[in-house]
Amino acid sequence: MTISAFEHPWLGGYFGDRETVAIWSPERQLGHMLAFEAAWSRAMGACGLCDAAEAERAAKAIEAAEIPPEALRAGMAADGVPVPALLAISRKSAPDAALHKGATSQDVVDSALAMTLRETTALFLDRLAELDAALQALERLFGDAKLMGRTRMQAAADIKARERIVTWRLPLADHADRLRALGPRVEKVQIGGAAGDRASLGEKAEAMVAAVAAELGLRPTGKAWHAMREGIADYASVLSLISGTLGKMGQDVALMAQQGIDEIVLSGGGGSSAMPHKNNPVLAELLVTLARFNAVQVSGLHHALIHEQERSGAAWNLEWMILPQMALATGRSLSAALELCGKVRRIGKG
Repeated sequence: MTISAFEHPWLGGYFGDRETVAIWSPERQLGHMLAFEAAWSRAMGACGLCDAAEAERAAKAIEAAEIPPEALRAGMAADGVPVPALLAISRKSAPDAALHKGATSQDVVDSALAMTLRETTALFLDRLAELDAALQALERLFGDAKLMGRTRMQAAADIKARERIVTWRLPLADHADRLRALGPRVEKVQIGGAAGDRASLGEKAEAMVAAVAAELGLRPTGKAWHAMREGIADYASVLSLISGTLGKMGQDVALMAQQGIDEIVLSGGGGSSAMPHKNNPVLAELLVTLARFNAVQVSGLHHALIHEQERSGAAWNLEWMILPQMALATGRSLSAALELCGKVRRIGKG
């Protein structure tokens, strides 16, 4: 039985989001690592660090490799990183002289992460735009309906429904802007070599960085970011902000759906095994849960900022445990919010 709620056989039906899970899957991550190694081999050939024909043979062998993720398990357990095991398999078909020379495991794994974040951002920007449109549609349908405005959980004064809906919608554009602004800071190639100074590449370092970045569609960097993780921490913070905004929406909907208040009517809510008359606002509750989950996790990514000297194992490992879970929670928050919008049949006093 799997442990993660996002991929659990039945919990995954509630917490899981297929598109986000696919982006963060081990198969996709392994594909990105192989893409880095192929780009590295080609760059070595282009920059004169090995024979160009041999480099191309290595790159093609890497791209043609069919490596099951499970093949890296024992190596990961022994080395704390998957790359040595990946290289051991690759050397069976790729010329060793054109493979990985001057790179390090962190270059491979972090560049793969950058590609994953690029895909994640694209998906989330699309969903933020869809959700903005869905909430605008609710404003057009129900915006003039009356609601009781409440402050500190107490009745305050009548408001129009659009006043509440707009508090769910307006932050979405800011979150989209934050994601776009983070692109240059996280969608960048990682190349530092053994100690982060690219010393083994000598005068070819800048050309290697440019060539690998171009092939992978990432940004080149003037300095390896092995021990500078502020961009990753900022990305996690934006994930928590997105799910937090959607959690506020979910909390409002759950309160509006209470019997006796009845300020919103939803179709297809959750049933009860003991009380068949109930129509539980399960998607609204899920948004609250996921927001709280991410709010707790984001502090862990701030702990992962603390890298000792030129590279940390412990801090880096912490990112692997936390960041994927935050991305999965955010992806599900966005899909659940879209589902919830589609279930609204009335907003306003009944």
